[in-house]
Amino acid sequence: MIKNNFYSSFFVTLLLFQCLFLSGQTNNTLENSSDYLNDIKSELKKEWPHNRTINLVFHGHSVPSGYFNTPNVKTFDSYPYQVLKQLKEIYPYAVINIINTSIGGENSVNGEKRFESDVLIHRPDVLFIDYALNDRSVGLDKAKEAWEKMIDKALARGIKVILLTPSPDQSENILDPNADLQKYAQQIRDLSGKFGVGLVDSYKTFRQVAVSGDTLSNYMAQINHPNEKGHLLIANEIMKYFK
Repeated sequence: MIKNNFYSSFFVTLLLFQCLFLSGQTNNTLENSSDYLNDIKSELKKEWPHNRTINLVFHGHSVPSGYFNTPNVKTFDSYPYQVLKQLKEIYPYAVINIINTSIGGENSVNGEKRFESDVLIHRPDVLFIDYALNDRSVGLDKAKEAWEKMIDKALARGIKVILLTPSPDQSENILDPNADLQKYAQQIRDLSGKFGVGLVDSYKTFRQVAVSGDTLSNYMAQINHPNEKGHLLIANEIMKYFK
């Protein structure tokens, strides 16, 4: 009887340990965490002459660049500037720079090559990385290597990093668990957990739109670029970090 009680207690303890371990792993993914940017939010609340300029840098491809139906670029409807508009409503005394280092058609491998000269030079307070749509051209392994290099360099300088999973490409079925973009989205989620950096899961957000029965095309300017309404979905997810 004593022996049985010992083994029962042992297995209960082991099960609790496993649960705590898995819980710790899950918490490494900072999706929409309201605490991740606490230092930045404190700076945004300061008034002159105690405030300073806050640099938000968006590094990626055509979507953060503001391309809608190519070649039309609607800068102020894109999610970086929708974020700025919402931030100014919350933080009226803040001086905020939106710095867009994105290039239409670029993938993360090329984005990493110019990372120091084009991105770090701006001394970001918060860095957003959004490359997954175009990373299909280089493959998961090369994309992972490029993202890891950029994340490492940013963290070494004390920069807050927020990774974005892809917005939709309507040539794929977003409800298909084996869709290519789903694989890239999951890799980005894993990178967020590995490095303990922020995550904006755009792919999940658009997928929820499709699951709800809404028509995905209502949020798209063309097959692979969101319209203003689609950019607002992404901006609203980003804003959860600043509230």
